[in-house]
Amino acid sequence: MVEISTEAVHGGPMTATNPYETDSLLREYLMLHFGRAEDIFGNLPGPREAAGFAQRCVNDLIDLKSLTPSAKALDVGCAVGGSAFELAVSCSSVLGVDYSRGFIEAARRLAAEGSVASSVLIEAGRMAPFEAVVPGAGDRSRVRFEVGDAMALDPTLAGFDVVLAANLIFRLPEPAKFLDRLPSLVAPGGQLLLATPFTWLEDYTPCENWLGRSKPGIEELGDKLAPHFALEHQTELPFVIREHARKFQYGVSHGTRWRRLS
Repeated sequence: MVEISTEAVHGGPMTATNPYETDSLLREYLMLHFGRAEDIFGNLPGPREAAGFAQRCVNDLIDLKSLTPSAKALDVGCAVGGSAFELAVSCSSVLGVDYSRGFIEAARRLAAEGSVASSVLIEAGRMAPFEAVVPGAGDRSRVRFEVGDAMALDPTLAGFDVVLAANLIFRLPEPAKFLDRLPSLVAPGGQLLLATPFTWLEDYTPCENWLGRSKPGIEELGDKLAPHFALEHQTELPFVIREHARKFQYGVSHGTRWRRLS
């Protein structure tokens, strides 16, 4: 199996406007979405409960009891698709949307083939092979992927039973544009699943657009979602991004489930 590369997709390792179009980030996100604890940490100590973040964003937040067999889901900022495939376990159709063409190309190949050959950095440019594999519980044929901008989604998208946005809003230049779109994306009675560590950086979002400057971010998020959504469930979702064999980014997202009011 040929290893997927953003160079093969775009003709170069990075675009001028999208920092997510790099081979190194593609490898890191394939590991984030599909790596097991032993893949991430090897024999080193580390927070092994942080593995499987993409799947936990679904399983720790979704309300399965309120879903019908025909439920449809939207995963905005789906990256390489780990959460979208997990949504397919309980939803009849899933659309994953991401701004990165490289991520979407990888997700589409995972949907078609079930696995993608990748690699991980050990040290000093030395690499080791890694194969990202979609877990077997979900039906990959239920999932499709499209390139799109969370702040300017296709206006025809509407009425989803589940909408997920995991670690997305703190990377948007204007998160309010996405938040304002949510009432039309989620069907009445449907559920909105959000996860964010509120790690605002001016590299991505002008500081005047940050949530949490005057009150806790979760409270300001609630203000933005009212009166269309009611907070129903909260939990903590640790995650880890492996940079190389001895360097990791550890964070904890605030996971929430919101119910779309009629």
